[in-house]
Amino acid sequence: MDIWSKTLGLDCRLRSKLASAKGQGTTEYAILVGVLVVIAIIAIAVFRPRLQELWNAIAEGISGL
Repeated sequence: MDIWSKTLGLDCRLRSKLASAKGQGTTEYAILVGVLVVIAIIAIAVFRPRLQELWNAIAEGISGL
């Protein structure tokens, strides 16, 4: 086996590893976004009465202009 064959094989393995790591990063990002969305939904559900009061106050302030 000559040097070029070894280099080509190493290049293919390296590209394969990089593609795998890129896919893993995308998956981790998707999981993170999903968790943040769930946290946001829970926060809105828990603080809904307070948010409604705040929204009404803003609406009254705007209509008073």
